[in-house]
Amino acid sequence: MHSEGTIVALSTPSGMGAIALVRLSGSTAIETVGGVFRSPYGKLLTDVKSHQAVFGEFMIDQHPIDEVLITVFKAPHSYTGEDVVEIACHGSVFIQQQIIQHLITLGISPAQAGEFTLRAYLNRKMDLSQAEAVSDLIAAESSASHQLALQQMRGGFSNEIQALRKQLIDFTALIELELDFSEEDVAFANRDELQKLLTTLHKKLSTLLHSFTYGNVIKEGVPVAIAGKPNAGKSSLLNILLNEERAIVSYIAGTTRDTIEDTVVLEGIKFRFIDTAGLRETSDTIEAIGVKKAREKVQKAKILLYLYDRMDSSAADVIADVKSLHHPDLITVLVDNKIDQHATPSPFNGSVWAALSDVYAYEQLSLSVFKPETIEHLKKTLVKTINGLANESNVVISNARHFKALKEALQAIKTVAEGLEHELSGDLLSIDLKEAINHIATITGEIDVDRDILGTIFGQFCIGK
Repeated sequence: MHSEGTIVALSTPSGMGAIALVRLSGSTAIETVGGVFRSPYGKLLTDVKSHQAVFGEFMIDQHPIDEVLITVFKAPHSYTGEDVVEIACHGSVFIQQQIIQHLITLGISPAQAGEFTLRAYLNRKMDLSQAEAVSDLIAAESSASHQLALQQMRGGFSNEIQALRKQLIDFTALIELELDFSEEDVAFANRDELQKLLTTLHKKLSTLLHSFTYGNVIKEGVPVAIAGKPNAGKSSLLNILLNEERAIVSYIAGTTRDTIEDTVVLEGIKFRFIDTAGLRETSDTIEAIGVKKAREKVQKAKILLYLYDRMDSSAADVIADVKSLHHPDLITVLVDNKIDQHATPSPFNGSVWAALSDVYAYEQLSLSVFKPETIEHLKKTLVKTINGLANESNVVISNARHFKALKEALQAIKTVAEGLEHELSGDLLSIDLKEAINHIATITGEIDVDRDILGTIFGQFCIGK
């Protein structure tokens, strides 16, 4: 990925629209656009002040192609830190192509994916974690994911990381100062204070790592698998949650033979509901494939809604199914379905809950698709479950790269603590402290980051951002 010269790209979605925005960034942006711009008042683009817009015509071979509104942002007070020009034109695909192609013939390079934001990072307009948050903000599909990305883009996470790094750097400097005076046997770094610092850092890093569980599902959407025996009412529940006839509902057992997925936003959180084939032993080859896929989907889910009809199931079967589907990251909600058909109290639920509540089940609900209040209770339970994953800190991580770096930093901190316990020398402690500092610094890009890593990060952006 290059980051030199002047670049151009369409910054609004491709296709026809009312308005389109063409963006340029680089040292020749103002001069180049100024050469093809004609103001009805004779105003030159080079005379326009930063953050001001001017109306005129975009000219190709002395002929106007469109009336445009051009906004100038002069370095360093721009998104990229370079001279930036934004051309607002009419949204005709032909006009967009003509403007961009003509600028390319004048020596401007087509921008690569994420190159504007890459330049903002390279010119220190934002750190690497903030740049990644820009991509998350663009991709946000719910208010929760939007708020999370906005917080990170504004530097909430960066500030926390920089504070941790500074504490480590300050103490490492004291230890290394001791090495310069090793012959005088002078101690600058109090080992008890270092132990307190390590304990504090361990707690902070662990809290941030724990927040990834919440942050990742908020960012990607919460996968919720709806599972149970055939005819337990799974497809009916999916349809009522989506408010449409998304899945076929039939009294014939085994109707659903493939997974059906769709999303719903509840109180700002995106949930990805997955209707699965009924769990049972079957000689039908196609249905057996569906059952296998159902189990695979549960293994990738964050929440399992296990539906059962206590008039058509045994407690032993429900207990066996839930235990067989369990994995460490799964939150299981037991759903006693079709209560409109059998409202009579029964010891069934009590025996199921007693067998599963300690390890396998998070909550138990009663449900009927014909009782709206039970559906609302289910929705609130789902929201409460995910909100319960949030930690006490206001800072949440949602990026897998950040998670990996923090995990490695925590391991280095643990190694330093073990070294202290064994009274290792300052030079050995310094090695592991520097390793922790470097892992933390890769998050914000405070140290040199491999160009391949940058290419991977910014290559996920849309062109024009």
